Amino acid sequence: MVCLGNICRSPMAAAVLATKAREVSGISIEVSSSGTSNWHVGQGANPPSQRTWEKAGYVHEHRASQITEKRIADSDLVLVMDRSNLRNVLAMATDDQHAKIHLLRSFDVLADHDEVPDPYGMADGAFEEVLAMVERAVDGLLSALGVADPSDT
Repeated sequence: MVCLGNICRSPMAAAVLATKAREVSGISIEVSSSGTSNWHVGQGANPPSQRTWEKAGYVHEHRASQITEKRIADSDLVLVMDRSNLRNVLAMATDDQHAKIHLLRSFDVLADHDEVPDPYGMADGAFEEVLAMVERAVDGLLSALGVADPSDT
């Protein structure tokens, strides 16, 4: 999971994917998150973001880090929150890695747009809206991977 600062959206998405994969689909996958910037490296999650995902029952330990070429190469799938960060990640990746890099919301068949907006600095309600978007996208991802029946999520 990749966003800009790696303290709001991508750790929330990592929490949702790891928890849903384990609890809904019964599989264990390694999920990590990072940012395209180095602004918050080493910091914990943004408190409203973490409060929001924990209130919804998701568990995830987080320390912000920056995406690297090695992390892209070592990942089976790279899911990005918005087009700006997508461009940054694609620029770091080799041409043969582009096929594994996607916007997270591309897996939400009901989405009216393809980006997860950045709720940084906004009220808790913005984080709850982002969580709902992330949950729908993760449900779609698990269905696309064939590890969850969409009616079960």
